[in-house]
Amino acid sequence: MDDNIVMKKFTTVNFLNFALGFLGLQFAWQMRIILSAPVTEHLGADPFIYGLIWLAGPFTGMVVQPLIGAISDKTKSKFGRRRPYLLSGAIIAAIALWLFPNSGNIADGLSGITGLHLPVWTGLLIAAIMIWIIDACINIAQGPYRALVPDVVPPEQHALANSYISLAIGLGSVIAAATAPFLKVVFHYQMSIEAQFIMAALAFALAMAWTCITIKERSTVEDKDEESIKEDVGFWKSMKEFFALSPEVSKICIMQFFTWIGMMCLMIFFTNYSIHTVFGVPDLTKLAVDVQRHFHPILTRATNYSSICFAIFNLVCFVIAIPIGVLAGKFGNRKVHIISLISMVLAYIGMGIFKTSPIVVGVFMALSGIGWASVCALPFAMLSKYIKPGTEGSVMGLFNIFIAGPQVFVCTLVAWIINKAVIYSGEYLNYHYEYSFFIGAACLLVAALITKFIKE
Repeated sequence: MDDNIVMKKFTTVNFLNFALGFLGLQFAWQMRIILSAPVTEHLGADPFIYGLIWLAGPFTGMVVQPLIGAISDKTKSKFGRRRPYLLSGAIIAAIALWLFPNSGNIADGLSGITGLHLPVWTGLLIAAIMIWIIDACINIAQGPYRALVPDVVPPEQHALANSYISLAIGLGSVIAAATAPFLKVVFHYQMSIEAQFIMAALAFALAMAWTCITIKERSTVEDKDEESIKEDVGFWKSMKEFFALSPEVSKICIMQFFTWIGMMCLMIFFTNYSIHTVFGVPDLTKLAVDVQRHFHPILTRATNYSSICFAIFNLVCFVIAIPIGVLAGKFGNRKVHIISLISMVLAYIGMGIFKTSPIVVGVFMALSGIGWASVCALPFAMLSKYIKPGTEGSVMGLFNIFIAGPQVFVCTLVAWIINKAVIYSGEYLNYHYEYSFFIGAACLLVAALITKFIKE
C-alpha cells in the first residue's frame, strides 16, 4: 500500500502534541548548555578540560544516533518503532540530570563510605560521566524523534512539522533559561543550580511521555517492505546508500558540517564568555577558596545573564519558527536558510567586537536566534525529500554525524585555542573566549555559501 495514501494531514493539535516531547528534550539540553560550565569549573575544569568533557555530545551523537536510528527502523513492538527509544532515553537522562550537579557531593559520599581518600578530581570525573549519560540518552531520543516526521507526517507538511519542532526547541529553551532569572527579578529568589537540573529532569520525562501517549505511529516494521527492512547492511554500505539518495545530499551534509561548527562555538562557550569576558570573572580554578568566594556574587549575576541571553536567543527562535516554515514554503528552503545564516554571522562578529557590553551582546544574541530557528528546521526539511520509506531512522542517524562530528573540532581545537589565548588582569588569569565567535562566524559564512549551490 502507498504510505502517503493512509497518512492523514496533521492538525494544529496534532502538531502541538507531536512537538511537546521535543520541548522537554530541549529543556534538558538547555540546562546542559547553560549550567554545565559553572558546575565543572567549580570542580576544577579549565577551558581545555571543559572542551574534552563536551566531547560526550559528538561521540554519542556519531555512535548512538545512527545505531539507534537503524535499530528503531527494524523495531517491532506494540508500542511502535520509535516510542520505546523516546521514553527510555528521557527517563534515564532525567536521572542523570538530577545527579550531575551533585557530583561533588557524590564523590564526598563515596569517600566517606569507602574510607578512602579519593583524588580531588573524582567529583569532576563523576560529572563527566553524568554528562556522557545525559548526552547519550538525549541522542537515543532525538534520532528516532526526527525520524517520526517522515514516519507520521504527510510529505507536504514536513517543513511545517520541522518548524513546529523549532517552535518547541525555542519555547523549551526560553522557559528553561528564563525561569531562574525570572524568579530572581520578580520574587528575589535565586534558584539553585541543583533545582534547575531537577526542573529539567521532570520536564524531559513528562513531556516525552505525553508525546508518546498522544502520537500514534503510522506503522510498525511489518507494514514495510520486509526484504529492505530485514537486510542487515554494514555502516559503510549504509553511508554509500545514504549519499546515493541524491547529489544534493552531499551538499546538505557539508553545509550542515560547517553550520554546526559555528553553532557549537556559541553553545559550548557562551556561558564561559558571559562569565569571564562580559563580566570579567577570572579563572576560578587557579584561585584559593576564600578568593573564589569574593567572586561568587558576580559569578551568579553572570550565570543569570547567560540564562537571560539564551532565553532571548530561543525566544526569537520560538517567535519566528512558524514564519520560517511558511516563508520556506513560499520562497524555498535555500533562500530563507542563506539569509538566516548571514544574520547569525553578523551577530557573531558583533559579539566578538562588543564583548564587554551586556546590552549589545544581548541584542546580538537575539539576532542569532533567527539563524537558530532556520538551523533547527530547514536542513531537515531539505533532506527529508530524499528519504526512502522504511529508512527514516537510519537516514536521520547518519545525517546526525554531520551535526555531531563538527563538535569534535570545537571541543578540541577551538577549546585548545582559547586555553592558549591567556590574558591577565593584574594577578588574575583569564582567556579570550570571544575568539570562538570569530571562528564560528567564518564557518557559518562557508555554510551559507555552500547552501547557495544546493538545488531544490
